[in-house]
Amino acid sequence: MEPDGTRTRAASRVVLLDGAGRVLLVRGTDPGRPGQRWWFTVGGGRAAGEPAREAAVRELLEETGLVAEPEALQGPVWVRTAEFPFLGLPCRQTEEFFVHRVDEGTPLTRGGWTALEHATLDDVRWWHPDELADLVASGVAVYPVDLPRLVAGLPAHWDGPPLPVE
Repeated sequence: MEPDGTRTRAASRVVLLDGAGRVLLVRGTDPGRPGQRWWFTVGGGRAAGEPAREAAVRELLEETGLVAEPEALQGPVWVRTAEFPFLGLPCRQTEEFFVHRVDEGTPLTRGGWTALEHATLDDVRWWHPDELADLVASGVAVYPVDLPRLVAGLPAHWDGPPLPVE
Protein backbone atom coordinates (compact mmCIF):
# COMPACT_ATOMS: atom_id res chain seq x y z
CA MET A 1 0.00 0.00 0.00
CA GLU A 2 1.25 3.45 -0.90
CA PRO A 3 1.44 6.22 1.72
CA ASP A 4 -1.63 7.85 0.13
CA GLY A 5 -3.70 4.69 0.74
CA THR A 6 -3.48 3.39 -2.84
CA ARG A 7 -3.34 -0.39 -2.96
CA THR A 8 -0.75 -1.58 -5.45
CA ARG A 9 -0.21 -4.99 -6.92
CA ALA A 10 1.24 -6.82 -9.88
CA ALA A 11 -1.15 -8.96 -11.91
CA SER A 12 -1.03 -11.53 -14.68
CA ARG A 13 -3.80 -11.67 -17.25
CA VAL A 14 -4.60 -14.26 -19.91
CA VAL A 15 -6.00 -13.46 -23.33
CA LEU A 16 -7.76 -16.78 -23.80
CA LEU A 17 -8.56 -17.40 -27.47
CA ASP A 18 -10.53 -20.27 -28.95
CA GLY A 19 -10.35 -21.92 -32.37
CA ALA A 20 -13.03 -19.55 -33.71
CA GLY A 21 -10.88 -16.51 -32.91
CA ARG A 22 -13.00 -15.48 -29.93
CA VAL A 23 -11.66 -14.14 -26.64
CA LEU A 24 -13.02 -15.17 -23.25
CA LEU A 25 -13.97 -12.29 -20.98
CA VAL A 26 -15.48 -12.07 -17.54
CA ARG A 27 -17.88 -9.34 -16.45
CA GLY A 28 -17.34 -7.77 -13.10
CA THR A 29 -18.77 -5.20 -10.79
CA ASP A 30 -17.68 -3.39 -7.66
CA PRO A 31 -20.07 -3.73 -4.71
CA GLY A 32 -19.01 -0.20 -3.78
CA ARG A 33 -20.29 1.12 -7.13
CA PRO A 34 -23.60 -0.65 -7.77
CA GLY A 35 -24.83 -0.76 -11.35
CA GLN A 36 -21.41 -0.34 -12.96
CA ARG A 37 -20.10 -3.34 -14.86
CA TRP A 38 -17.16 -3.97 -17.16
CA TRP A 39 -15.66 -6.84 -19.17
CA PHE A 40 -12.04 -7.90 -18.82
CA THR A 41 -9.64 -10.77 -19.43
CA VAL A 42 -9.05 -13.71 -17.12
CA GLY A 43 -6.39 -13.10 -14.49
CA GLY A 44 -5.54 -11.48 -11.22
CA GLY A 45 -2.95 -10.55 -8.65
CA ARG A 46 0.42 -12.21 -8.17
CA ALA A 47 1.73 -13.33 -4.83
CA ALA A 48 4.98 -11.75 -3.64
CA GLY A 49 7.82 -13.30 -5.63
CA GLU A 50 5.47 -15.27 -7.92
CA PRO A 51 6.68 -15.17 -11.54
CA ALA A 52 4.23 -13.54 -13.95
CA ARG A 53 3.89 -16.57 -16.24
CA GLU A 54 3.23 -18.95 -13.34
CA ALA A 55 0.64 -16.57 -11.91
CA ALA A 56 -1.08 -16.48 -15.31
CA VAL A 57 -1.29 -20.29 -15.36
CA ARG A 58 -2.62 -20.34 -11.78
CA GLU A 59 -5.24 -17.68 -12.54
CA LEU A 60 -6.28 -19.52 -15.70
CA LEU A 61 -6.88 -22.68 -13.66
CA GLU A 62 -8.72 -20.86 -10.86
CA GLU A 63 -11.00 -18.86 -13.13
CA THR A 64 -11.67 -21.33 -15.98
CA GLY A 65 -10.61 -24.78 -14.80
CA LEU A 66 -8.10 -24.99 -17.66
CA VAL A 67 -4.71 -26.55 -16.99
CA ALA A 68 -1.79 -25.12 -18.95
CA GLU A 69 1.94 -25.41 -18.71
CA PRO A 70 3.72 -22.07 -18.25
CA GLU A 71 5.67 -22.55 -21.49
CA ALA A 72 2.38 -22.98 -23.42
CA LEU A 73 1.54 -19.32 -22.88
CA GLN A 74 2.76 -16.77 -25.40
CA GLY A 75 4.10 -13.46 -24.26
CA PRO A 76 3.83 -11.35 -22.36
CA VAL A 77 2.22 -9.61 -25.33
CA TRP A 78 1.01 -6.44 -23.58
CA VAL A 79 1.67 -4.51 -20.37
CA ARG A 80 -0.41 -1.84 -18.72
CA THR A 81 -0.85 0.00 -15.47
CA ALA A 82 -4.45 0.52 -14.46
CA GLU A 83 -5.69 2.84 -11.74
CA PHE A 84 -9.21 2.35 -10.45
CA PRO A 85 -11.28 2.37 -7.27
CA PHE A 86 -12.35 -1.01 -5.87
CA LEU A 87 -14.20 -1.74 -2.65
CA GLY A 88 -13.90 1.92 -1.71
CA LEU A 89 -10.13 2.18 -2.07
CA PRO A 90 -7.91 3.47 -4.88
CA CYS A 91 -5.90 0.73 -6.64
CA ARG A 92 -2.94 0.71 -8.99
CA GLN A 93 -2.34 -2.56 -10.80
CA THR A 94 0.56 -3.32 -13.15
CA GLU A 95 -0.49 -6.10 -15.53
CA GLU A 96 1.28 -8.44 -17.92
CA PHE A 97 -0.89 -10.15 -20.55
CA PHE A 98 -0.20 -13.62 -21.92
CA VAL A 99 -1.99 -15.43 -24.76
CA HIS A 100 -3.29 -18.97 -24.48
CA ARG A 101 -5.16 -20.76 -27.25
CA VAL A 102 -7.70 -23.56 -26.83
CA ASP A 103 -10.01 -25.47 -29.13
CA GLU A 104 -13.50 -24.13 -29.77
CA GLY A 105 -15.91 -25.75 -27.33
CA THR A 106 -13.31 -26.39 -24.62
CA PRO A 107 -15.31 -26.79 -21.38
CA LEU A 108 -14.79 -24.23 -18.64
CA THR A 109 -15.66 -24.25 -14.94
CA ARG A 110 -16.03 -21.69 -12.18
CA GLY A 111 -15.05 -24.19 -9.49
CA GLY A 112 -11.87 -22.33 -8.52
CA TRP A 113 -13.50 -18.95 -8.00
CA THR A 114 -12.87 -17.25 -4.67
CA ALA A 115 -15.66 -15.83 -2.53
CA LEU A 116 -14.74 -12.34 -3.81
CA GLU A 117 -14.96 -13.51 -7.43
CA HIS A 118 -18.39 -15.04 -6.79
CA ALA A 119 -19.48 -11.72 -5.27
CA THR A 120 -18.07 -9.48 -8.01
CA LEU A 121 -18.15 -11.51 -11.26
CA ASP A 122 -21.51 -12.17 -12.88
CA ASP A 123 -20.87 -13.43 -16.41
CA VAL A 124 -18.30 -15.24 -18.54
CA ARG A 125 -18.57 -15.12 -22.30
CA TRP A 126 -16.66 -15.75 -25.53
CA TRP A 127 -16.55 -12.68 -27.79
CA HIS A 128 -15.60 -12.45 -31.46
CA PRO A 129 -13.53 -9.27 -32.04
CA ASP A 130 -16.33 -7.79 -34.20
CA GLU A 131 -18.91 -8.39 -31.45
CA LEU A 132 -16.50 -6.91 -28.95
CA ALA A 133 -16.03 -3.82 -31.12
CA ASP A 134 -19.82 -3.38 -31.26
CA LEU A 135 -19.99 -3.75 -27.47
CA VAL A 136 -17.35 -1.07 -26.96
CA ALA A 137 -19.07 1.20 -29.51
CA SER A 138 -22.29 0.87 -27.49
CA GLY A 139 -20.52 2.38 -24.48
CA VAL A 140 -19.93 -0.78 -22.44
CA ALA A 141 -16.61 -0.72 -20.58
CA VAL A 142 -14.03 -3.27 -21.73
CA TYR A 143 -10.43 -3.50 -20.51
CA PRO A 144 -7.93 -2.99 -21.98
CA VAL A 145 -9.93 -0.25 -23.70
CA ASP A 146 -8.66 -1.14 -27.18
CA LEU A 147 -9.16 -4.90 -26.72
CA PRO A 148 -11.13 -5.52 -29.97
CA ARG A 149 -8.29 -4.12 -32.10
CA LEU A 150 -5.61 -5.73 -29.96
CA VAL A 151 -7.18 -9.19 -30.19
CA ALA A 152 -7.82 -8.87 -33.93
CA GLY A 153 -4.16 -7.92 -34.44
CA LEU A 154 -2.56 -10.74 -32.46
CA PRO A 155 -0.28 -12.85 -34.65
CA ALA A 156 -0.45 -16.65 -34.51
CA HIS A 157 2.86 -16.64 -32.62
CA TRP A 158 4.21 -13.79 -30.51
CA ASP A 159 7.95 -13.21 -30.57
CA GLY A 160 8.34 -9.57 -29.70
CA PRO A 161 8.57 -7.51 -26.55
CA PRO A 162 5.30 -6.66 -24.77
CA LEU A 163 3.45 -3.66 -26.14
CA PRO A 164 2.19 -1.01 -23.71
CA VAL A 165 -1.62 -0.72 -23.81
CA GLU A 166 -4.25 1.33 -21.96
